[in-house]
Amino acid sequence: MAPMTRNRALPSLAPGPQAPVYYAQRASAGLIITEATQVSDSAAGYVFTPGIYSAEQIAGWRAVTDAVHAAGGRIVVQLWHTGRISHPVMRPDGSQPVSASPVAAEGQVITYDGPKPFPTPRALTIPEIHAIVEDFAQAARNAMTAGFDGIEIHAANGYLIDQFLRDGANHREDAYGGSIERRARFLLDVVDATAAAIGADRVGVRISPTSPFNSMSERDPTTLTRYVAEQLDARQVMYLHVLEMAPGDDAAAVRPLTATAREVFTGVLITNAGFTADAAEAVLARGDADLVAFGVPFLTTPDFVERTQAGLAPNAPDRGTFYGGDTRGYIDYPFRDGRVKASLDELLGAGALA
Repeated sequence: MAPMTRNRALPSLAPGPQAPVYYAQRASAGLIITEATQVSDSAAGYVFTPGIYSAEQIAGWRAVTDAVHAAGGRIVVQLWHTGRISHPVMRPDGSQPVSASPVAAEGQVITYDGPKPFPTPRALTIPEIHAIVEDFAQAARNAMTAGFDGIEIHAANGYLIDQFLRDGANHREDAYGGSIERRARFLLDVVDATAAAIGADRVGVRISPTSPFNSMSERDPTTLTRYVAEQLDARQVMYLHVLEMAPGDDAAAVRPLTATAREVFTGVLITNAGFTADAAEAVLARGDADLVAFGVPFLTTPDFVERTQAGLAPNAPDRGTFYGGDTRGYIDYPFRDGRVKASLDELLGAGALA
């Protein structure tokens, strides 16, 4: 199950009371990757997205992991810092968002005060970079306290680590900019710090070298992908997760960047690009990847695995409830027998988590 932001955290940015049910409903995914989760109170860019830096947040995630494990699943938390995809009103001290370079993204950010244009960010100093690396390491430790099976470092979709990785956003001329090796340094610093904190076998990484989301671009995504994959292979991380841009409607086609990563990365390789179940089976049969991640099918269909095995279609999506709101479009999608199992007792049996 791919990471999907749902904007349903509490005002304290702890997971909401329905989060354990939502994730436990989907435990048959095999591996769940959570919604993106802030590593510090300065890392947020969206309303009601959870953190993992306070005691309340850690306790909230513990309820989620306990429920998923009781349902027979495995779950890792995706850790992020949004960088320039934020606004001063989203930061505790009201300061400018930060990034690799003072290059603004196009568009607007949805804040608690309504939509606001993305401001021009401030370039991080090297000591500040080191401090954020430690924020990721501490968040990884907190994830272990919360009972997660591992972490996924969010280095995709135009957020802070991706802002360092790709040359459209990184115009630095110091040790963290210029060549691909220097642009990848921040990511690898985070990988090394989190691996030292919890073990490399519990650290996954997600990249998206061709995605234009959040005004991102890269002149040489193939070379970037190869270098990152080589470095992660040397570090023996838990997995590499490549988000591809689907080539039109041909979702069964070979994923060029996943294929590039496969040439040099010997560990577990995940691909994600809007696959159908049949296309995913073809990718796995060819050996292009070890796992395929699905997003919307799991969002709408808690028993997507079982339905696919039975040749049944997933539930139709209600896109108006993807982001924010209450239980509607969150824990009320029916299972294949038509039942809505909207409590842990219905899912696990009374007293399962006592």
